[in-house]
Amino acid sequence: MAADKTQAIVIRATPFGETSSVVTLFTRDFGKLRALAKGAWRPKSGFDAALDLLSICQVLVLRKSSGGLDLLTEARLDHRFRIGRSMTAFHGGMEVAELLDALTPEADPQPELFDVAEKTLLELSVHDAPEEATRSLLVHAELAMLRIVGHAPALLRCAECRGSIAAGSRAAFGMLDGGVLCPRCRQGKRAVVSVSTEALAALRSLAGPDDAWRSIAVPARVAGEIRAVMNTYFAHLLGRRLKVALPAPKPRPGA
Repeated sequence: MAADKTQAIVIRATPFGETSSVVTLFTRDFGKLRALAKGAWRPKSGFDAALDLLSICQVLVLRKSSGGLDLLTEARLDHRFRIGRSMTAFHGGMEVAELLDALTPEADPQPELFDVAEKTLLELSVHDAPEEATRSLLVHAELAMLRIVGHAPALLRCAECRGSIAAGSRAAFGMLDGGVLCPRCRQGKRAVVSVSTEALAALRSLAGPDDAWRSIAVPARVAGEIRAVMNTYFAHLLGRRLKVALPAPKPRPGA
């Protein structure tokens, strides 16, 4: 049986025996895979230290036709995740891995999702911008991932009736309904929070394509509100809170 070659992100690794490992990979061509890497931690193995968490690598994998673990035969490191002293970047990388695992079934190829995750991890690894920019990058990545898997929150129109949202000081955001709600659709709904105009505008901008997040300045107060909305939205979507949910930023004195 010929091994398949693909690019992969290591999103989980569990020791198996003394020298082997069971790794969960999110691959560009085959989606999420669970594979046994025999002898992964032996000196001079065929994995070349490529199986560290959040590493991006080229792998050869023998895929099982029915059930059981795939067999990883080789992994060559392309990029190791490095974040220096930024705890925000570290938490962000861990959240990317958790979302890839939580939002996708096994063996469901989603190359666009892979590309977003890879770009985000590479950006976090070299990011030396202020923490505010790192947080904007992560919200942008979260919204992009949600869009790709079909769970993007409605931000421009009512999630229920698709009607326009009137301009005002606050907007209703239905966690169970998947986005903003007009006053009529908001009635009788559970799990609804009030979102400020500034936070909603920032979310709309951060949901934009490519590198729009780079030019968006989000004050700490608004960033904290956005973080609370995103963490709560994921908790309702997944039925649990994220294990590595990014904490809200601490407001600066006088801000």
